[in-house]
Amino acid sequence: MPIWRRNLIVCWFGMFVSGVGMSMLAPVLPLFIQHLGVNDTGAIAQFSGVAFGVTFIVSAIFSPIWGLAADKYGRKPMLLRASLGMAIVIGCMGFATNVYVLIGLRLLQGVITGYATACTTLIATQTDKEHTGYALGLLSTASIAGSLLGPSIGGFIEEGFGLQNVFFITGGLLFVAFVTTAIFVKESFVREDKQALRLKQVWRLVPEKSLTITMFVTFFVLTVALYSVEPVITVYITHLSRDSGHIALIAGLTFSASGMANIIAAPRLGKLSDAIGVHKVMLFSLAAAGILFIPQAFVSNPWQLMGLRFVLGLFAAGLTPSVNVMIKKITPASITGRVFGFAMSAGYLGVFGGSLLGGQVAAWFGVRYVFLITGALLLANAVWVYFKVYKTINAAK
Repeated sequence: MPIWRRNLIVCWFGMFVSGVGMSMLAPVLPLFIQHLGVNDTGAIAQFSGVAFGVTFIVSAIFSPIWGLAADKYGRKPMLLRASLGMAIVIGCMGFATNVYVLIGLRLLQGVITGYATACTTLIATQTDKEHTGYALGLLSTASIAGSLLGPSIGGFIEEGFGLQNVFFITGGLLFVAFVTTAIFVKESFVREDKQALRLKQVWRLVPEKSLTITMFVTFFVLTVALYSVEPVITVYITHLSRDSGHIALIAGLTFSASGMANIIAAPRLGKLSDAIGVHKVMLFSLAAAGILFIPQAFVSNPWQLMGLRFVLGLFAAGLTPSVNVMIKKITPASITGRVFGFAMSAGYLGVFGGSLLGGQVAAWFGVRYVFLITGALLLANAVWVYFKVYKTINAAK
């Protein structure tokens, strides 16, 4: 088996488990916080929001820092640091004695993250050029699927094994990722003994500044779109469904439908981007995803919504690999880790921003407007990509 393919398999597993670890607390946080002695409903909601959001905010800050470390010391050491660190921290959450300890551990989880950044940089720099689109496409399914399926997995573990075992099992899986990374991942990395560049110096080395900014914004908008429905999906399903006994199950399946479709479509769209051009796949995926959000506001039952979410995932699957391939193509190898770190920060901010957007829009205008506004946001981004990316690349040919 080629080294790049073996690295891809190990990184896929690690990124999937890492994505689950970042998001699996969503359905169990309120229950665990109540288990820790908080009984007031309002206080539970506030502590849950802080505990969930703090990880992503801190991750957005530290992701570029770990990207710098990956460029300086190698990507494999960063994979080992992040996987072992998260295994220990998430496992310790099961032993939390009060809500403040839990929040502190969630904050620490955000500090030590960086597995996805190191994985993306490793695969982008160690994979043959002709396989880059496929490899990054397949890798993107791990992070997205882990993040989208995480809440369902967390809920399943809680129901079958208990609250504390959610943390112990997830920590155990991350430790398995650490061991497999240590044994199987191979990296050809030559350290350059140069003084660490400051942010302004790194930015001067970026040759395509306008394209790079467009990629950051596109990745941010994509994650906003994926997570804007998370706070409202259960409410929407309750409104649409006549079967009040299985709301949680139906909501979990509906939310996970786009993640399953992503797993199916992303490697194929990655190959397609290798064949016809990453800019074409990116533009088409953005426009199709934006259009598919609109009919979700007008469905009459949960199964229609589930079907549309699945189709949405098929098209949205082309976006993350397209962004990663484009960043790899326009970024010098010496700063690839740092630039991918900034891209990952945009994604973490998008998770937080999407959750905030969905909740606020639903509260002020109604749940259906969440889908309409998210669709409009994607279509606006598609127009920007058309002028800044598609036309620029076609003109250069």
